[in-house]
Amino acid sequence: MSPRTAAISNLYAIVVAAVAWSGLMLQYWLILWSGTIGHATVRYFSFFTILSNLLVALVATAAATGGSWAPLRVWRKPRVRGLAALCIAVTCLIYATILAGQWHPQGPQLIADRIVHYVVPFLYLFWWVALLPHGTLVWRDALRWLLFPVVFLAWTLLRGAVVHEYPYPFVDADRLGYATVLINAIVVALVFVVLGLGLVAVDRVIARYTNA
Repeated sequence: MSPRTAAISNLYAIVVAAVAWSGLMLQYWLILWSGTIGHATVRYFSFFTILSNLLVALVATAAATGGSWAPLRVWRKPRVRGLAALCIAVTCLIYATILAGQWHPQGPQLIADRIVHYVVPFLYLFWWVALLPHGTLVWRDALRWLLFPVVFLAWTLLRGAVVHEYPYPFVDADRLGYATVLINAIVVALVFVVLGLGLVAVDRVIARYTNA
């Protein structure tokens, strides 16, 4: 990557981080009205949308701040950046195809909704494709990245069994039953794997043409 491209990438990372953190803070402020601070905070972090946007925000912030502090270097690793790209892409895809028609936010909630589900995914994926270095991802990364949604599913079912509240209708075990939720989870896992393989393929193609 040339110094000019690196400088543009870092400036763009500031934009991505600013938008992601703004959307996250707005959504947190809105969810605080749903109950006590403790309950609202746990509920807030129980949405995959929030976790994927938080991942993007951390990755972009680490790129924007620079420096060699070890915790920042972790968020600059290609696999972590790829995981963020995958998670935010799945967030956008599932929301647009399944969830968007099931509720109609208004006012500040509509703004937060558009930021975390559409604006952040577009900004980050553009940054990942056009302005970040490529060529280090491997095919098995698509399977490694599955750990993130698997842990999320485990937390969702465990929390749901206790409080009987689920972040998304297709994982509502109280209403659907665990067998149906498992089938839904397998379908979503396949989406993760297919998109993950697609990201690895894009990474390799970009690297081939860049280094040619």
